[in-house]
Amino acid sequence: MRQELHSLQVSTQGKGLVPIDRPVLAWVRQSGIETGLLTLWCRHTSASLCVQENADPTVRTDIERYFEALVPEQPGRYIHDDEGPDDMPAHLRAMLTNVQLSIPVAGGRPVLGTWQGLYLFEHRARPHRREIVLHLMGE
Repeated sequence: MRQELHSLQVSTQGKGLVPIDRPVLAWVRQSGIETGLLTLWCRHTSASLCVQENADPTVRTDIERYFEALVPEQPGRYIHDDEGPDDMPAHLRAMLTNVQLSIPVAGGRPVLGTWQGLYLFEHRARPHRREIVLHLMGE
């Protein structure tokens, strides 16, 4: 059994779902591991990871709108606002989603469904540079 570790840097333009399929799939392919388990870990408390539909972009729009309604940015609503009005809502949104994903790998590719894509979900209004750690175990 082998293990591979990689750090993926993702630049965001502010709130929204950022596709990360291409760099993740490319890294898994170049690892040479055919069968195993891929773990993705987001090293932030105001961004998260998700598997979501990748065919119709209106799905992403609806998800983003849903989270805006679920965890609104309202002045005075939250005590923690050190970095602005999106600070605490970003932490709550990350808590409601995932900062870690585990995906089986078969045939040298993550086992994703036809319409499933991998996304970094940025919860902050300003652009950020996010780090995702990829860990692959297998043979």
